[in-house]
Amino acid sequence: MTFRHERLPNGLEIVAEVTDDALSTSVGFFVKTGARDETDATWGVSHFLEHMVFKGTTELSADEINRRFDWMGASANAFTSEEDTVYHAAVLPAQQHEATALLAAMMRPALRAEDFATEKLVILEEIRMYDDQPPFGADERCRAAFFAEHPLGRSVLGTVESIESLPVEAMREYHVRRYAPGNIVLAATGAVDFTALVETARRYCGEWEALPPSARDTWRAGRGPTGDVRETIVRPAATLAYGVRMSAGPAGDDPERFAAKLLATVLGDDSGSRLYWALVDPGTAEQASCHHQDFRDAGLFATQLACEAGDAPALLDEVTGIYAEAARSGITAAELEQARNKLAGRVVLVGERPRRRLFSVGLEWARSGRYRSVADDLAIVEGLSLDDLHRVMDSWPLHGPAATVLAGPSAIPETSGAGDPQGAGGAEPV
Repeated sequence: MTFRHERLPNGLEIVAEVTDDALSTSVGFFVKTGARDETDATWGVSHFLEHMVFKGTTELSADEINRRFDWMGASANAFTSEEDTVYHAAVLPAQQHEATALLAAMMRPALRAEDFATEKLVILEEIRMYDDQPPFGADERCRAAFFAEHPLGRSVLGTVESIESLPVEAMREYHVRRYAPGNIVLAATGAVDFTALVETARRYCGEWEALPPSARDTWRAGRGPTGDVRETIVRPAATLAYGVRMSAGPAGDDPERFAAKLLATVLGDDSGSRLYWALVDPGTAEQASCHHQDFRDAGLFATQLACEAGDAPALLDEVTGIYAEAARSGITAAELEQARNKLAGRVVLVGERPRRRLFSVGLEWARSGRYRSVADDLAIVEGLSLDDLHRVMDSWPLHGPAATVLAGPSAIPETSGAGDPQGAGGAEPV
């Protein structure tokens, strides 16, 4: 694999991880904007704009965009998160220019008022559907409770009220400001002709107007609540209870984040973890897992639980008890080795697929301006030690203060408080 980088005069960055013997090419535009870049008046605009990008340009209709992707045999899609909006396509190498040119054209959508009005109804329906399906918005309610007033607590979808009141003029202004070339990274992985990629970018993106850097919010997110915060959501149609618990963890700019992901694998991986053997394998819970998530300046451990409604309080106490026992007794060498094997395997599997590597390469560059190869990621995983995991548990106790939201068929009582009396507080590849 070879890493390449170029920057156009208008600020658009182009990066590629070139694998000569790959059989496919993945390309994507990574826009450095998301829910945390919105205000109360524009809440939900990043995700709404992602939909509008597929509604066409002044030269291309929505149907024409779909037909061109179909003609290429492309697998194309997009997503919006708290910090990024990404448009991507995986194609055969011969289609690299066509896919890049089409995605580039889409970055300058028409944003027609009639399309805006129609798509607004789609967004509102999506919000209502999300609220009606398990876990009934528990994840987003918990994130809001964890981050309190910080923009990271915003739902990516927005709310019914914020979307209904959003005017098309606000979206157009947001697009000009946030989709400036200096705020976008064009990334590609797999069988990439980098010289041709840069030429395509010059041709279709080179005339984009350069704007001063769009400063992201300077409000650094904190470490979450200083005491336990608990909320409940009642959905009479629910058959199970769904619990989400968030406690503080290392941020995306903290070297300890790698050990945090390994620790989450030991404690709460989907299989073979302490939560799995204690709750899922014996059939006590449908799901019990923990993962670490990091943002630019914040991080958290998220525990997810699904079980019979009447069991939820006791099982949440059991989860915090498992975390407290790990903090007291430590992680074993066997657990460390198993978790390292899991993460190393996932890193390699992701590395073998250009489409998956696109997100690793593009997101890392958009967030930090750094490139890490598969070998770099493997070296990080192999270099983690028991001391690293124990230091994370000391600094970021999972049994410590947390935000918890329970959603179920009826009001669920508070936890019994039988967790650790000394409490202070599916894994992903690194």
